[in-house]
Amino acid sequence: MKKIGVLTSGGDSPGMNAAVMAVAKGAALHNMPLVGIKHGYNGLLRKSTSLADDMEELHLDTVLDIADRPGTYLRTARCREFLDPEWRQVAADTLRAMGIEGLVVIGGDGSFHGAEYLCKLGIPCIGIPGTIDNDLPYTEMTLGYDTAVNVCVDAVRAIRATSRSHDRPHVVEVMGRHCGDIALTTAVSTGAEIVLVPEVPWSVEETAKKLNRQLYKGNTRATIVVAEGCWESMEPFDMYTFLNSHGKRCYEGEPISASRFASIMKRMCNMIEVRSTVVGYTQRGAEPTARDSAFAFEAGTLAVDLLSKGVSNQVIGMRMGKVFYMSIDEALQEKRKFNRSLYDLVNSL
Repeated sequence: MKKIGVLTSGGDSPGMNAAVMAVAKGAALHNMPLVGIKHGYNGLLRKSTSLADDMEELHLDTVLDIADRPGTYLRTARCREFLDPEWRQVAADTLRAMGIEGLVVIGGDGSFHGAEYLCKLGIPCIGIPGTIDNDLPYTEMTLGYDTAVNVCVDAVRAIRATSRSHDRPHVVEVMGRHCGDIALTTAVSTGAEIVLVPEVPWSVEETAKKLNRQLYKGNTRATIVVAEGCWESMEPFDMYTFLNSHGKRCYEGEPISASRFASIMKRMCNMIEVRSTVVGYTQRGAEPTARDSAFAFEAGTLAVDLLSKGVSNQVIGMRMGKVFYMSIDEALQEKRKFNRSLYDLVNSL
């Protein structure tokens, strides 16, 4: 293989730059030029007027200093056009025209589907799981997940300190989309009393009862960690009628949020002050932890090694603490298992 490419796709995650640097090191070891495709798959569709806006030749002296930076040097974006077979053919033609014979794709499940499409068009691809959500079932961890959890743990520890000082329970919302792993691991790591995730149905009334039990025991700084997607598994609750009838203005059509949920808990728990914090994009924009950086290094160099040996249509992951690879098709078919016993343990203590 004479030349390879690398792109970061989907949501950005800590460690993407470290993975790009590792791919660059692997390419240099095999004497292969490396091209960075910008803005995910969009760069392959040549949406820009200048080639330099879509692609960049990467050298070690360019990428060595980006490994510990948050975000992604190559930029990232979702590409809905890639759902269209005609646009996928454009991407494959672009790669061939540039002399790029293999591609490393760093992203989540949508990005892996894109890589699988390109493999069917004759472009060898290797995937590296880059998403903070940890929602790819075939691997124990995804690139950026450990960093995101550590950001959330630091946030909750700081919040619990001030909650203790003011005797105020707190609702902390973390990211994870449809996956509650960040929320659950954060709750376990910080001693949070309640955790709510999209995988398990829950009710507002039962959560209020749990919080009231904590208050009755004298725990006036209890923490409720909620995953951003937990609202989709919430049992029906008339937030508008409840809040408006309790003196808190709420208009029809306004969505449930951590702030409104805290207001509901306040009014269901004897008007004790309940505050809320949304950790937000700090989870994505943090410097990668040592664990994420090490995973990025092994995954990036392995991806290049596989391409150099003619191995394609594979994704790299972590099992039993060791890096491995398997076919994209098999990886995408695996079913995710949520740790329900650990979830129940957190909420029962």
